[in-house]
Amino acid sequence: MTKPSLPDLLHAAVDAVGGTERPGQVTMAEAVAEAVDDGSHLLVQAGTGTGKSLGYLVPALAQGERVVVATATLALQRQLVERDLPRTVDALHPLLRRRPEFAMLKGRSNYLCLHRLHEGMPQDEEEGLFDQFEAAAPTSKLGQDLLRLRDWSGETENGDRDDLTPGVSDRAWAQVSVSSRECLGASRCAYGAECFAEMARERAKLAEVVVTNHALLAIDAIEGAPVLPPHEVLIVDEAHELVSRVTGVATGELTPGQVNRAVRRCAKLADEKVADQLQTAAEGFERVMELALPGRLEEVPEDLGYALMALRDAARNVIVTLGSTRDKSVQDEDAVRKQAIASVETVHAVAERITLGSEYDVVWYERHDRFGASLRVAPLSVSGLLREKLFAERSVVLTSATLKLGGDFNGVGASLGLAPEGTATAEGDQPVWKGIDVGSPFDYPKQGILYVAKHLARPARDGDRADMLEELTDLIQSAGGRTLGLFSSMRAAQNAAEELRSRIPEYPILLQGEETLGELIKNFAADPRTCLFGTLSLWQGVDVPGPSCQLVVMDKIPFPRPDDPLMSARQKAVEEAGGNGFMAVAATHAALLMAQGAGRLVRASGDRGVVAILDSRLATARYGSYLKSSLPEFWYTTDRNQVRRSLAAIDAAADDAT
Repeated sequence: MTKPSLPDLLHAAVDAVGGTERPGQVTMAEAVAEAVDDGSHLLVQAGTGTGKSLGYLVPALAQGERVVVATATLALQRQLVERDLPRTVDALHPLLRRRPEFAMLKGRSNYLCLHRLHEGMPQDEEEGLFDQFEAAAPTSKLGQDLLRLRDWSGETENGDRDDLTPGVSDRAWAQVSVSSRECLGASRCAYGAECFAEMARERAKLAEVVVTNHALLAIDAIEGAPVLPPHEVLIVDEAHELVSRVTGVATGELTPGQVNRAVRRCAKLADEKVADQLQTAAEGFERVMELALPGRLEEVPEDLGYALMALRDAARNVIVTLGSTRDKSVQDEDAVRKQAIASVETVHAVAERITLGSEYDVVWYERHDRFGASLRVAPLSVSGLLREKLFAERSVVLTSATLKLGGDFNGVGASLGLAPEGTATAEGDQPVWKGIDVGSPFDYPKQGILYVAKHLARPARDGDRADMLEELTDLIQSAGGRTLGLFSSMRAAQNAAEELRSRIPEYPILLQGEETLGELIKNFAADPRTCLFGTLSLWQGVDVPGPSCQLVVMDKIPFPRPDDPLMSARQKAVEEAGGNGFMAVAATHAALLMAQGAGRLVRASGDRGVVAILDSRLATARYGSYLKSSLPEFWYTTDRNQVRRSLAAIDAAADDAT
């Protein structure tokens, strides 16, 4: 039997999902198939509306080897597992003569733990176990959440938190879930045979396509203990998020509260002398942290160094003794011990990492109004880690609507540990890769305008921006509401919302944080006169096609804060190596966010509107052209009157259409 052609397979899949075949989608599918066949790596920029999910799923399913698909957002994971994969598999089955299995796999804490649910949660202050269902008042929000979780446990087939609708608070979920370090292990757990996390792993072992998230991919790469099943092809969707997710997984943190919890958890299990040693070390660490001022620690201060060494040594001694001590008064000692060891191991690992003082780590203090001071450590770069762990033994395809910054893929490539495109050779130690931009089905010059408010004063950090608020007010009035406001800080979003609610009360302003993000987006989409203001997560989390979002405003270019310890350290490292730190770190960061933000405007072929940048530097600064070339190719203007007329016309057309 002749092998079905890729165009035939793609055509069948597109028909099955009720889509339209796009030229960019065909180009992408061919490039993915070629990369998989020759074992090379591919970066694909595929604009909104391209149909990139099928652009990688179809060639991946056709080649017959196991594929891992890692995404950043829950929405895309759900779309793949609940819509795209079932329909695609059904459509390809007659052509491939086989039915590829697929499965979702997440970190253990995403699944309901039956041991925690039925036996209770080990408590720090209590002897034995804490029955959360008895302790939480049934009328309280926590009590209601826990009772609903208990009912749900008898109905759910997979125990996945994301399948619980409506969701529950993090506090409630923490009482019925465990981390991988706290898990007893299936062989030692009374509920091991029914364990949802273990069943998910078993399904993944049998599946040809495993859908996971960036965080689990990072854990699999960093921790050395394989979580994902062996696979020949890795596809990273929403790949612009990968570096920040890997950095997050590789970041360690110590707080006095966390250390004190570890002390309480091991108090009844460790030898008294050893437990006292950890208590004393914890008190010393807490005293140092009381005086901590936010900022990077280029060298660890002497007092902090002594406190960390004491913590490290005491934690090591506790870990050794916890393995042998038995306390008859502790119920379900295995679970209590496992939780205690997990807490102390985390303290030991972070204290030792900072004490060793790698030149490749950045250490800093943070201070939070509510939670106090924390000590953090993160890798200066994850590029070497990604090059070694991600690209070594499999073909990798990375795709996103925003990978090509400043006109090429080299900025994103460098962050992933890749040499500039075209310089790597098969004989060298650099992975072979290429980048392609398959475009977008949208006609950006006709569908959108990029407006830069060149007349505004240059924004000063935390300065008064009365002229920006005046401009924003005029734009919203011209647009008839319909505005997504993307702000560089929560304070700026709050100030703007407060000011405009009093200036133009006829246009309701929704503010991030006042409702859940899902509820805000739903309400924003439902009423065209409504505006939605927020910060970072809105820059890439809003998908509202149609007349409710016809003006996207960015208050200023989203450079990292100058006092951001990790970003400033990365910038300094590039400069010391002879590069341009500002362009490599700050400008690349801003370009990525601006591209994501601008992408909120045109989500469908009928969408029209304006992206307004209320920061004159985009028109006047030398780096402005780099940032503009990272955005969709909208029609460009700095004429404020032209933009007001255009917004009014778009508003009128939207009103006529309803």
